[in-house]
Amino acid sequence: MSTDADLLDLAAGLFLLAAVAILWRRDVVAQTKWLIVQGAALTGIAVVLGADERHPELYAVAAGIGLLRAVVLPALVRRAIEARSEDRETAPLINIGASLLAAAALVLLAYAVTQPLVRLEATAAARALPVGFAVVLIGLLVLVTRRKALSQIVGFLLLDNGITAVAFLAAAGVPILVELGVSFDLLLAVLVLRVLTARLRAAFGSVDLDEMRELHD
Repeated sequence: MSTDADLLDLAAGLFLLAAVAILWRRDVVAQTKWLIVQGAALTGIAVVLGADERHPELYAVAAGIGLLRAVVLPALVRRAIEARSEDRETAPLINIGASLLAAAALVLLAYAVTQPLVRLEATAAARALPVGFAVVLIGLLVLVTRRKALSQIVGFLLLDNGITAVAFLAAAGVPILVELGVSFDLLLAVLVLRVLTARLRAAFGSVDLDEMRELHD
């Protein structure tokens, strides 16, 4: 039991570290590498919960998560990067230092907000719950502060990883059919976003949202 708790803490810590690293890095290639790390950490969370709660179906969910979140979706982002000449967020709405300070504040907020839930059940999964909520908030921060479409797709994937982690930690896993349904919806959304990004680049020569607003005006 202690070993499972230590492994869960390790996976949750790596999960949060990857979110902060994605916020810190400006180039989408590096962000994609950290998405792979985060997908692996999310897989680890599902595996440890499956072992701790004696839910064998969580192993199948973990395998699906590992394939989708650590392999398929990062590969789609990489292919989108290869189709363009620029893969770096050059002018986010707030600079990197301010982003990291905001992330620290969001982590503290997540711990403060989830404390009543943590106190309800003194388990390793409940103690790790603030990490999932913090990643959700950091994903939202990436979405609202990045100008490039690809950076916002990364933020969307980060947000979804956080929501999935909260579902696992709050309910010791979700039914496999629900998780598979959500995962396929996410895959479809990313495929649509990739197609739209390619069409915007072909039409306007850029996927910078500010530049496209100027063209609209």
